Amino acid sequence: MTVTVLTRRRLRFCTILVFVIFGVFGARLFQIQGLDASAYAAQAAAAGQDTRVVPAPRGAILDRNGAQLATSIDGLTITANPEMTTADAPQVARILREQLGDRIDYFDTIDKLRTPGTKYVVLAKDVPKWTADKALAAVAKAELVGVFSEREKLRSYPGGTLAANLIGYTNAAGEGVAGLEQQYDKTLTGTDGTSTYEVSPTGERIPMADSTVTEMVPGQDVKTTIDRDLQWYADQRLADAVKESSSDWGLAITMDVKTCQIVQMSQAPTFDADTRTGMVDSNTVSRGVQHVYEPGSVMKTVTMAALADQGKVQADTPIVVPSSLTIDKFRIGDYWEHGTLKLTAAGVIALSSNLGTIVASQQMSDQTMYDYFTKFGFGQKSGVELPGESKGILANGQDWTKANHATIAFGQGVSVTAMQMVRAVGAIANAGKMCEPTVVTGTVDTEGNETPVEPSTSKRIVSKDAAATVTRMMEAVTADDGTAPMAQIEGYRVAGKTGTAWRVDPATGRYIRGQNTVSFMGFAPADNPRFLTYIVLDKPYANAGGGSTAAPVFHDVMSMALERFGVAPSGSKSPKVEQTWE
Repeated sequence: MTVTVLTRRRLRFCTILVFVIFGVFGARLFQIQGLDASAYAAQAAAAGQDTRVVPAPRGAILDRNGAQLATSIDGLTITANPEMTTADAPQVARILREQLGDRIDYFDTIDKLRTPGTKYVVLAKDVPKWTADKALAAVAKAELVGVFSEREKLRSYPGGTLAANLIGYTNAAGEGVAGLEQQYDKTLTGTDGTSTYEVSPTGERIPMADSTVTEMVPGQDVKTTIDRDLQWYADQRLADAVKESSSDWGLAITMDVKTCQIVQMSQAPTFDADTRTGMVDSNTVSRGVQHVYEPGSVMKTVTMAALADQGKVQADTPIVVPSSLTIDKFRIGDYWEHGTLKLTAAGVIALSSNLGTIVASQQMSDQTMYDYFTKFGFGQKSGVELPGESKGILANGQDWTKANHATIAFGQGVSVTAMQMVRAVGAIANAGKMCEPTVVTGTVDTEGNETPVEPSTSKRIVSKDAAATVTRMMEAVTADDGTAPMAQIEGYRVAGKTGTAWRVDPATGRYIRGQNTVSFMGFAPADNPRFLTYIVLDKPYANAGGGSTAAPVFHDVMSMALERFGVAPSGSKSPKVEQTWE
C-alpha cells in the first residue's frame, strides 16, 4: 500500500515537472518571437548588416597525367575586434606571436588590437588552416576573446621549384603575374560568393535575423603538356650542369615533334613559389621565351635546310672551305686553324665549319635567305602563348651587308629565343612541317569535364627530301668522328647539332671575347623522330663547347624521355656519311 502511494506521488511530480519545463521553453519562445522581436530588430538597425566574402578556390595547374603542379589549399585570415581585445592586447599578441612566428610583428599586433573606433582589423593573412586553428585554440585556451578568422584559399606549389618558370606564380591578391598563372588567370580564377547577415552592435550575429548566401564558383583547372617525372629529372640534371660548368644560367626544353607539345621546360637557376625563395628577376624571368641570345652553329641546320629545299646541296655535295674569309673588312675563321679543306656539306655540319657554311650560303641571295629564315619563324613569336614572349631580332634582308649574310648563316648577328630554335629545328625533325609549340592541352571544370584546346596545325616549310638530307648531316654530328659523340644513345639513331656563339654585352652591344653561349640541339630516333631536346648553357667555363658541355645533358634528358614514353629503339645504325671528298 505504501509503495503504491509513493509511486503515484512520484508520477504526479514528474508530470508537473514536464509541464514546468515546457512552460519555460514556451515562455522563452514567446519572448523571442513576440516581446524581444522589436529588440532584435532594434539591434539590427543599430549595427546593420555584415557581408563577408566566401572565396572561390583557384583552379589547379596539372601535368599531362593529372598530377597537380599548382593548387589551392585552405587558409585563414586572422582578424580581431579591438573593442573586445584592447584590455588584453599584450597577452593576445604574445600568444599569436608564439603560434604564428614571423607572420606577425608583436608590437604592431598590439597596436592593431587597440585600434580605436573600429570593430575589425586584420592581424595576419595567408595563414594555412592548421596553423591558424592552432593559434585560435591557444587564444581560447587562455580565455581571451575578440580574435576571429575568415576563410580564404592559398596557392600551393607541391613541386617547389618544379617547372617554376613555366607555371609562374600569384601575387598577394591571388592574381597570376607570371607564366601559366598569368596567361590563364581568367580561366583559373573562380567567382567569389558572399554571406550576408544581421549583426548586433558588438559584432555578434543576431538570432532569427535574415541572412543570404551567394554560392561561389570555383575556377577551372588547366591541364598542361608537361610530364612531371621527366620535368623533375630535367630540372635536376640541368641544375647540376649549370653548377658543374659554372654557367650563369641554363635551359632545357623537350618537344614531341609530331604534336609540338612541350613535355619538359627547365631553367636554372630558378625559384620556389611555394616558399617564396629565390624570387629575383634573373630567376623568375622565363628565359625560354623572354630571353634572346645569339644561337651560334645550331642555326647552320636552318641554312642547310634552305639550301637543300632549293636543290643546291645534298649531304655529299663537295664544298671547298678556305682557311679564312675577309668580308666587309671583317676576318672570319673557324674555331680551329686549318688550310683549305675539301668537305662535303655533311662534313661542314659534322665539323661545324663557319667558313663552309658561308661558302654554301652564298648560293642564296640576301632576300631568299631572309625569306627562309622568316618561314622558319625567326623575328616573330613562336605561338606558344606564354606572357612576355620575345620576337627575337632578325634584321630585314634588304638591309643586310655581306657580313650580315655571312654571320647570320652560322648563327651570329641574329638573336632568338630558345622556343624559336625548338620550333625551327622541330620542322626538320618533322619531315619539313612546322607547328606552333603548345604547353596546354585543355581546361577541366569542377565536374571533371575536359575542354581541349585547338591542336596546333602544321605547315610545310621545306620539302620532305630537304628535311631528310639535313637529318643525315646532323647524324654525322653525333658520329664518333663528329663534334658531339657524347650525344649518342645506345640503341637509337641520334641527329644533332652543337652551338657555340659569342656573348653580346647588353650595355655596349658588342661581343665579349672569351665568353660564349654553348648549346646542343638534337632529336631521336633520327630514322623516325619522336622527341627533340635543346640544351643551352650561358657563359660556361673557358673553352667549354656544345659537344662537351651541353651534349651530355641532352643525352641524359633525351634518354629519359625515350624511356618514359616507351619509344622503341631504332633497330639500325646511322648510315655512314662521308665528311670529305677528293
